[in-house]
Amino acid sequence: MKKNVFFGILIIFCAFLSCRTGDDELQRIDQILNIYMKNKSGRDLFHKKNDSTYFTYSLNDVNGVADLAPVNSTLKATSDSTLFIEYIAGAKRVGVDTLNADNKIYQSEITVSLIKRLNNTILDTINEDLKIEYRMTPSVFEVSKVYYNDTLRFTKQEGSPNVVTIVK
Repeated sequence: MKKNVFFGILIIFCAFLSCRTGDDELQRIDQILNIYMKNKSGRDLFHKKNDSTYFTYSLNDVNGVADLAPVNSTLKATSDSTLFIEYIAGAKRVGVDTLNADNKIYQSEITVSLIKRLNNTILDTINEDLKIEYRMTPSVFEVSKVYYNDTLRFTKQEGSPNVVTIVK
């Protein structure tokens, strides 16, 4: 009896799914952001072999539910060993312009803490601001602009990756 009820519900569910039209559009998600930090001569500031480097970093959500609201990210490397921060998601998105259902704008604010070291001695901790603006339409949710210390550093170009290079 229990098997018959289970299979009956399963058949009804499958029939319901098959009634969907093929015209449903899927929303493309493009929210991965790669952040490179370099000095004025172009050297990677995260690489441990450099004589002066931002060896460690942390990200904190300004709009988080607590004063300390860490945001997940990963330090990754390119094929030539250049290190960069990969941020996918995690900071709270606040609606900036959400009235137009076909073009909504959201923003995340993150404090980037950079710990500068020289020969494993902490020289300085620098706190800087990262603002990520997202655009949401029926067809796409994407990073649209990135501000670092209130300076526009990235504007989305169709088909290009979300890469920000900060020169310090």
